[in-house]
Amino acid sequence: MTMRTVLLFGATRGVGWLLAERLRDRGRRVVALARALQQAEGLERLGVDVIEGDVTDADSVPRAFEAAGRGAAVVSTVSGMLERGRFVDEMGNMLITDAARGWDPYRVVLVTAIGCGETRPYRSRQAIEAFGQIVDAKTRAENYLRGSGLPHLLIRPGGLLDGPPSGQAELTRAVDAHGNIRRADLAALLEAVIDQQDGDGQAFSAIDPTQPSAARRRQTVDPEKGASP
Repeated sequence: MTMRTVLLFGATRGVGWLLAERLRDRGRRVVALARALQQAEGLERLGVDVIEGDVTDADSVPRAFEAAGRGAAVVSTVSGMLERGRFVDEMGNMLITDAARGWDPYRVVLVTAIGCGETRPYRSRQAIEAFGQIVDAKTRAENYLRGSGLPHLLIRPGGLLDGPPSGQAELTRAVDAHGNIRRADLAALLEAVIDQQDGDGQAFSAIDPTQPSAARRRQTVDPEKGASP
């Protein structure tokens, strides 16, 4: 198994935390940026190399890349609202892209959401009213990464659920895919695509057909076998 370092942004909670657990269980070196001391201590107990800082701080993000070194796989699950309607999803991920240019990453995996990019026309009115602004911010971050020239992969989960993994989650290139996915299953999919040989520059939705509201076309991707449908 490839053991390159993984640099995580968003590792202090949710999918990022679950991914950090999975990677450390397999003995992989993980570097993460953490703002709060309590969050840092939890990650350190997992064996994560923690860099203190904020993903929206232009000085903090490069320090995380320096700690990870060249050739690391980078994963960002960051999300949240800042002041005056600005979003971590946009500002933080753009800073990650800027810093990555100087460190020759193996791949940048950006976790956004169904409704971004080419899936936008298939958003429901309810989704636009509830999440339109944040999804638009995520789309701007996607476009910024796409224009960077960096090797990258976009993963767009549906509605995130808690609970144990079902083991049935899948990636799809169907632009009209909708559905839910458990955070634990999304973490497993992310682990699988980090070292995938191909797939750079592509975008996939992540859903679980065993969860409610998982209507989608059957054009799925086995993350262990690459990006072919």
